[in-house]
Amino acid sequence: MEIIAADGLPAVRIITPRRHRDDRGFFSEVWHQGRFTEAGLDVRFLQDNHALSQPVGTLRGLHFQIGTSAQGKLIRCSKGRILDVAVDIRHGSPSFGRFAAVELSAENWRQVYVPTGFAHGYCTLEPDTEVIYKVTAYYDPAAERGLLWNDPGIGIAWPVTMDLAVIAERDATWPRLRDLPAYFAYAEHPD
Repeated sequence: MEIIAADGLPAVRIITPRRHRDDRGFFSEVWHQGRFTEAGLDVRFLQDNHALSQPVGTLRGLHFQIGTSAQGKLIRCSKGRILDVAVDIRHGSPSFGRFAAVELSAENWRQVYVPTGFAHGYCTLEPDTEVIYKVTAYYDPAAERGLLWNDPGIGIAWPVTMDLAVIAERDATWPRLRDLPAYFAYAEHPD
């Protein structure tokens, strides 16, 4: 298993599990508590989520939860391809407002770990794409928040335009970063 920091955001990690192949197919340990702890990712996951997005250009995010329901996430794409994005929303962070964008696919077998204090989202690049992600806190609708996916102040180069994005109404109405309350402090959630 290879674990590296994302360009510009060392708290976001890109993980590539090994795949052991033979004539039957492959086997892969996609989560191993001991190896993650050794790599400095001492996290405890409480829930697994699985999402199917049928159209290309489906955009989910940018989401996060606040308070005691704040979540770290381990995201992987088991079918198809996505552009996965994490934005640092920790006030006082040297990388506040910066983002990391990583392509995840069933072919490249990468995963991304997004810690607490980051907004997260993704856009599908192929039809019938499936994403599986683990979270460190249970889903809590009262704690759910978001950041506008196409905030020009952040400048994410999404692979879809606003008129072609398949997006939930709430994801089109989240606030811009400049209007987002200070939900996370870097001092409380350092790298």
